[in-house]
Amino acid sequence: MSDPTPSDFAEKDDHLVEQRVAGECVYHGRLLKVHVDQVRLPNGRHSTREWLRHPGAVFILALTHNRELLMVRQYRYPVGQVLLELPAGKLDPGEDPAACAVRELEEETGWRASRITRIQTILPCVGYSDEELHFFVAEELQPGPPRPDEDEFIDCITVPLAHAYQMLMKGEFCDSKSAFAIAWLFAREGRPEGV
Repeated sequence: MSDPTPSDFAEKDDHLVEQRVAGECVYHGRLLKVHVDQVRLPNGRHSTREWLRHPGAVFILALTHNRELLMVRQYRYPVGQVLLELPAGKLDPGEDPAACAVRELEEETGWRASRITRIQTILPCVGYSDEELHFFVAEELQPGPPRPDEDEFIDCITVPLAHAYQMLMKGEFCDSKSAFAIAWLFAREGRPEGV
């Protein structure tokens, strides 16, 4: 008998599903749209759901030929601090996620990948957003000059795997997509040499 998957339970989900009754977009910004919807709960009562529509994004775990991670340091205004993250960026309208991953990696780091592999799509903020983050691994990299957007100020650094592992185990990655991808790497490959 195989382990159950989410789809194994789907036919039993009717008692959990909320139905949209009415709603409106109350704010339409350059990046996000804010929606306020009225929903009918499974018990027949009504409630309000506030949520964000997001265009989707990619994040890239890029490994150099020395088996170091390419990471970026940038100021994140909502949390008021400089964070260490994997390269990432939002999808343009109609853009293929793999093409976006190639573009964002080169824009933010200058490095180009000969091989890019889609791993999975995650939903990082399911309580208030429909954002989808597409996770890619980039390998066989060639360095080049970064080309950040004119409103992006980014430092690209390389982090040895042993150091990334230690940071992960100490809880030093605040950015959830980066922590997820780095944990995925070590779950796949095991603990790096030297730690």
